[in-house]
Amino acid sequence: MGNNRNASSSVRHRWRIIRQAMRMELREHKVSFAVYVTLRVLVIAMAILQFFNGDYENVFLCVLTLLLLLAPAFIQLQLRIELPSVLEVIMLVFVFSAEILGEISAFYELFPFWDTVLHTLNGFLAAAIGFSLVDLLNRSDTTKFELSPAYLALVSFCFSMTIGVVWEFFEFAMDLLFGLDMQKDTVVHSISSVMLDPSHGNRIVSIPDITQVSVNGNDLGLGGYLDIGLIDTMEDLIVNFIGALVFSIIGFLYVKNRGRRDAIVDSLVPRRKTAAQDYLRVIIEQADKRTASSADDGERDRDR
Repeated sequence: MGNNRNASSSVRHRWRIIRQAMRMELREHKVSFAVYVTLRVLVIAMAILQFFNGDYENVFLCVLTLLLLLAPAFIQLQLRIELPSVLEVIMLVFVFSAEILGEISAFYELFPFWDTVLHTLNGFLAAAIGFSLVDLLNRSDTTKFELSPAYLALVSFCFSMTIGVVWEFFEFAMDLLFGLDMQKDTVVHSISSVMLDPSHGNRIVSIPDITQVSVNGNDLGLGGYLDIGLIDTMEDLIVNFIGALVFSIIGFLYVKNRGRRDAIVDSLVPRRKTAAQDYLRVIIEQADKRTASSADDGERDRDR
């Protein structure tokens, strides 16, 4: 019983430290904090609206969004990296645009380019995260890990593309197992396939100018053939490629010209926290000092 109480007390103490450090992290940059507060208020308002509309699935999405808005601060705390304000704002806006605007407000349907923009941003942000992780190892005093700027950019690019591919795996699994439509369909007007070869050989047969498709005798009314997710998946990967490539080039230039000041690059590349910015360590040290001070006071009281 005593061990359980000690464990519970330790967890509460750790959680209290993380909350205090998160508050400091969130308030560090005025611009990103203002964006965070604004988006948080909008998400809470949307959650209340969806609750009264009886759409509890969207309420869950709002709760998920509130947690995801904390992700940049949490990443900075745990990895001890400093995200520039510009990059942090991009991450916050990305989360809001994907969940609240994209899913709940149906921007994916209202604006066909919405998904493309977000996947491009995803490639960019994933490359930034991959770059920062490897760059920190590259500059670590305790880890023997040295990569040239070109290899560092390549690893960053590959990390981003891997994230993009894994996400497409997730979309495919959701569609296959739960009957969702995460891999959006596209209406096409021509198809080519060896399965249409009447001789069952390997000859490609094409059907051009498709304007009508019927399923079980019912006209789909789409004005063409329905491509099931393939084009959407490839477009997502292509724009992810573009986003990853752009940041990889930025990262390459940053490492290549390290030491030179470049406002654009500096505003996008994460870096290691200084001791003063490592708020988790600061809070832990303050707590340790208070504990030590309390112990000293207790000893003095006993001596009296």
